[in-house]
Amino acid sequence: MIQLRFLLFLFLLPGIAQAQKTPEIPFTFGEELNFEVSYGWINLADAKMQISHAPQVHDEKPHYKIDVYGKTKGAAALFGKVNDNWGTHWNAESRLPKLSYRHIEEGRYRKHEKVFFDQENRKAEMQLFDRENRELKEVKEFDLPGQVQDLVSGFYYLRTLDLRTLKAGDYVTIKGFFDKEIYNIKLIFEGTERLKTELGEKDTFIFSPQIPKNKLFRGEFPVKVWVTQDQNKIPVKIKANLFLGSLNLDIISAKGLRYN
Repeated sequence: MIQLRFLLFLFLLPGIAQAQKTPEIPFTFGEELNFEVSYGWINLADAKMQISHAPQVHDEKPHYKIDVYGKTKGAAALFGKVNDNWGTHWNAESRLPKLSYRHIEEGRYRKHEKVFFDQENRKAEMQLFDRENRELKEVKEFDLPGQVQDLVSGFYYLRTLDLRTLKAGDYVTIKGFFDKEIYNIKLIFEGTERLKTELGEKDTFIFSPQIPKNKLFRGEFPVKVWVTQDQNKIPVKIKANLFLGSLNLDIISAKGLRYN
């Protein structure tokens, strides 16, 4: 299920740096977005993005606890069962993560990890746990090149930016910390499109991350992400063109949105 994991990774690319921040956060506690992942006519998995109903407190400041889940379903599990959880504790004031975590179950593979961010001193401490997520096995510290987003927080940071200032052909640079590495990826703004979704017709912004040549995807810009132009700025679709067919992630329901 490498394709599913990589698609979810692209779905959660760390945030963009150049557009201006909006004064209000476009989401709130209790928001839940549900998606279906498909390959052609085959429904591979379900994915969910969920904000807790109550804040988490770090350094006497409230943080959003945001979780993303990906789980194979039906016959797709026969080819490699996936049951993953990515999460972040995100400070609405600084718009930066304090804690990120991953609980990965893919076939027989297991990984349980926490990363604590000291954004002011440009440090990150990674804690690795055993297969059962009971015992701390390893601690590593990393230097950061500046303020960074994590795998989950980046997309929510993206939603706080004023995307209306971008013009087709503009690009923004992504900086984030994930899996011991700093990532800088160019994200191209392609323009707008009115898209039919399970939530009705939506006016959307379209982004394409520039991906290095590889054996999985077709073309220089094989992935497209559609984000609504309304005040909520939620993702409603991702499409990845593979060498054989395409992988799609489509929204099927949304609740707890800040704006109706």
